Amino acid sequence: MNHLLNASDKISTCLSIWDLSLKYGKNTAFTGVNFQIMRGEVTAIVGPSGCGKSSFLQSLNRLTDNIPECCVSGEILFYEQNIRDQQVSVRALRQKIGMIFQKPNPFPFSIYRNFTIPLNEIGIKDKKVTDEKIENVLTEVGLWEEVKDRLQQNAVTLSGGQQQRLCIARALILEPEILLMDEPCSALDPLSTRVVEQLILKLKNNYSVIIVTHNLAQAKRVADTAALFWIKEGVGSLIETASVQKFFNNPEKDETKSYILGLEG
Repeated sequence: MNHLLNASDKISTCLSIWDLSLKYGKNTAFTGVNFQIMRGEVTAIVGPSGCGKSSFLQSLNRLTDNIPECCVSGEILFYEQNIRDQQVSVRALRQKIGMIFQKPNPFPFSIYRNFTIPLNEIGIKDKKVTDEKIENVLTEVGLWEEVKDRLQQNAVTLSGGQQQRLCIARALILEPEILLMDEPCSALDPLSTRVVEQLILKLKNNYSVIIVTHNLAQAKRVADTAALFWIKEGVGSLIETASVQKFFNNPEKDETKSYILGLEG
C-alpha cells in the first residue's frame, strides 16, 4: 500500500490521533495525546512555548521523519489509514497534508517556477494544465490579480503577506485535504495578518485547517475548535479541546482558565 485512502463522505473526522508521544533523544516533547480533527473545520492549537505544539503539527505529515533521534509512538489515522505505517508514501502523505511555516519560504525562483517544481514532482508537465492550475490557486488565495503580469519575477521580491499567500497557493496546487499552519501570521504586519485570516476562513469550505498560534484573539477569530497544549515538568500534553465558544467562555480545566486570562503560560 503506497498511497493514501481518499476521503469518504461518511467520515466526519479527517485525523484521529491516539496515544501520540514524541521524543527527541531522551527528551519528551509531548506525551499521551488523543485528539479528533474534524473535516471542514479550523482547529487552533494554543499553549505556552515549549509545550510541543509545533512538534505535534510536524508529526501529522511526518516532517518529524527528517529530524535525527526523533521518535514518534502512537497512531495517527488519516481517515482510516495509519500514516505512520512504513508502507505509506511520505510524498503522497505530504501531498494530502500540506504544511505552511511560520516564516514564508518561497523558492528563490520565479513565481511561476514555484508551482512547476511541485507539479513536476507529481508528474504534471503539460503547460496548458500547469497554467490553468496556477491561475486557479492564485485566484483562490486572492493573489492572481496582483501577480498575473509578473509571473516570471522572483518570488522573494513579493511582500511578506504575498509570499505567505504564495506558499499557501503552492500547497493548494497539490490538491491537499488538510493544511497545517505553524504560526502563519507571526512574521506578518497586522494588515497582511488580516488578509491571511480571511483566507483561512474561506479555505475551510474546501479544506480542513490546523493552525498553531500564540495569538488567542486570532484563534477566536478563525477557529471552530480550540485545543490547549500545556507543559508540566518539561513534558507537553493536550489539556483541553472544545468548541471555540466553550473554550473561551466556559473552559473546564484550570490551566485553560489561567491561560486565557493571561495568568499562566
